[in-house]
Amino acid sequence: MPPNLNNSSSLSQLAAAVLGGALLAAGLMVVLANGNTRGELHVAPTVAWKLAPAVRSAPLSPVQRAANTKVFGLPVQRSTMDSGDMIIPESQASGTITTMAAFFAGCAVAVAALASRLRPQAPASPAPITMAAVTSVELEQVPAVLGTDTDPNSIHRRMEEMLRKGQESIVKAIEECDGEAKFRADAWESPGHGGGISRVLAGGKVWEKAGVNLSVLRGQMPQEALYAATEKAGHYLKRMNLKPGEPVPFSVASLSCVMHPRNPHCPTMHFNYRYFELDADNWWFAGGTDITPVYLDEEDMKHFHGTYKKVCDKYDKDFYRTFKKWRTNTFLIKHRGETRGLGGIFFDDLNDRDKDTLFKFAEECLNTVVPAYVPIIEKHKADSFTEEQKRWQLIRRGRYAEFNLIYDRGTIFGLKAGGRIESILMTIPEMARWEYLHEPEPGTEEDKIWQLFKNPRDFV
Repeated sequence: MPPNLNNSSSLSQLAAAVLGGALLAAGLMVVLANGNTRGELHVAPTVAWKLAPAVRSAPLSPVQRAANTKVFGLPVQRSTMDSGDMIIPESQASGTITTMAAFFAGCAVAVAALASRLRPQAPASPAPITMAAVTSVELEQVPAVLGTDTDPNSIHRRMEEMLRKGQESIVKAIEECDGEAKFRADAWESPGHGGGISRVLAGGKVWEKAGVNLSVLRGQMPQEALYAATEKAGHYLKRMNLKPGEPVPFSVASLSCVMHPRNPHCPTMHFNYRYFELDADNWWFAGGTDITPVYLDEEDMKHFHGTYKKVCDKYDKDFYRTFKKWRTNTFLIKHRGETRGLGGIFFDDLNDRDKDTLFKFAEECLNTVVPAYVPIIEKHKADSFTEEQKRWQLIRRGRYAEFNLIYDRGTIFGLKAGGRIESILMTIPEMARWEYLHEPEPGTEEDKIWQLFKNPRDFV
């Protein structure tokens, strides 16, 4: 049976066999080359160099041969040397012993390699089935249901239906605001695990890039992916009595969005709302909406934050204060000492009350995206701007990309769990800029908002 070259053990055994064969051949070649016992140099033809390079010296150039009458202190018979020849040092009794040692060493290594190949190999333990092992398939038509749950009244089906309605309403509002561009729709599935619908707009009149992506998936993931998904991973693993290294079952329904406008006076917006479940006893809701302007408009920020505060206050008077702080602390570009934007709300591991209440809260937060954000875009989409203001926008887009690629929990989880790469990296802006040691001039509008990124404050 031929060796499996994808197996590291097979490769090492094959290498040992080749080495043994080479040593064996080397020993034979030297035995054949030993035609006398004098301490001289023997000149061999080029063919011997090709057959046994391991015991030969490199050929000397004509210049080296002319300049040297001795090599390694031994006389050279120059009359018999050609440009393609090489020199082989010979020895007396010690050379014979070395030759025999090389021969028997080659035999020993070859036999050991053969015995290793014949010894039964323990079968490799199968890798846990994770989303990384599942290939997503692009679909020509959007399926009526993405998830694998057959119960239409289950939390999984209800969450998928709610998120799909939110996706459609947001896409419709953004297209109307842009006035020209349309979202393309890409449906995909991971057979037996669920699938998703990606809606992406590019090259619009108002938006350079916008995406609203839905994923509904079920499967298993490595424990490191769970640590990327939630800060309470250790707590959940303990409750589930999972041993280190055991795969974690999961199901998730998630809607993620990012909007990157052309005009520097129009802020970027991001949201994500999701339901995550490991088993019947370990589940949570998570999500939030945040805004990232590059120029400060106090009234815009009061409108955005005030709209979400009203929603939070309907369910719990502490929600807005708690979730706004969580957003500020979570969306921090640590290596810069700056926040990504000017905040919003963010919650995670929310399971402190019944599912129906939390479902309605997440639904209302999602339905608030359009009234909180689109009026700000309508207000500024026709504003004039300078080349310098566009440059500043691109520098802040660079900061946005840094956060998403280094710290963003959704990005890290998607990569570790083997999600669809085009959907995961949809949040990255098409254009960004990095300038060495760049800082805004003190007292400018750029400096004004930069100070807020370093020292956030409340707007409502």
